Amino acid sequence: MIKKIILIVIVILLAIIFWFEVPVTEHIKVSGNDKVDTPIRIALITDLHSCYYGRNQSQLIKMIDDENVDIILMSGDIFDDKFSEKNARLFIEGVCDRYPCFYVTGNHEFWSGRQDEIKEYLEAHNVTALEGEYSAIEVNGNTIVIAGVDDPTYMTMDDWTRQLEATDCGEEYQDSYKILLSHRPELIDVYSGYDYDLVVCGHAHGGQWRIPFTGVGVVAPNQGRFPKYVDGLYELSNGTDMVVSRGLCRERMPYPRFFNHPEVVIIDVE
Repeated sequence: MIKKIILIVIVILLAIIFWFEVPVTEHIKVSGNDKVDTPIRIALITDLHSCYYGRNQSQLIKMIDDENVDIILMSGDIFDDKFSEKNARLFIEGVCDRYPCFYVTGNHEFWSGRQDEIKEYLEAHNVTALEGEYSAIEVNGNTIVIAGVDDPTYMTMDDWTRQLEATDCGEEYQDSYKILLSHRPELIDVYSGYDYDLVVCGHAHGGQWRIPFTGVGVVAPNQGRFPKYVDGLYELSNGTDMVVSRGLCRERMPYPRFFNHPEVVIIDVE
């Protein structure tokens, strides 16, 4: 009887582990702050860590295609410091010619020591790699500004702040909707000092293990235990929206995700 109970418990645990490795699509709506005339749909992709999502990354690409998005934003750790680049490259090559794509580094790209090589690869595949700069583009008749900063892994905070300040687009686009790509959500107090309508981040992996029915993560890098900024929509003190993705990392981690599906975040700017 005891062996049967143990076997049932093991089967249940394995089923839970498997279920919470299945990716989902999360929808979030944010205000355009009277700066957009027509809606914009964004796919936020973070923390892929070059993990596998079907042959040629078809599962992940289909999740994006099914949502009819206008642009793709990648907020770091698309590549990894230990895994092969193959799956990350297959994903990039599957979307880069069909969507405007923007990217910033995460800590793992810097840990790999290949960050410059990765950026060169991305630029060669029509992906804008932002490193303390901005790009103004037209989306559905709206002019929007997309800015980005490198992950501060090997920077002093002064150097990283200078890069952030360099994303200021000045008066030319003061009436345009402005988005900042950054890897780290815990720097929320810094972001609140700048004039962005939306900040998008990853890094926290949703807290990796989540306490059921609470949305509370157990631990996240640079936030420690029971981190505050792990997924969803947050409002900064200056009114800026910040969206944090739970990311897409699966087999890269030494332990599975619990009650924490990997996700593609779809952001509707209305």
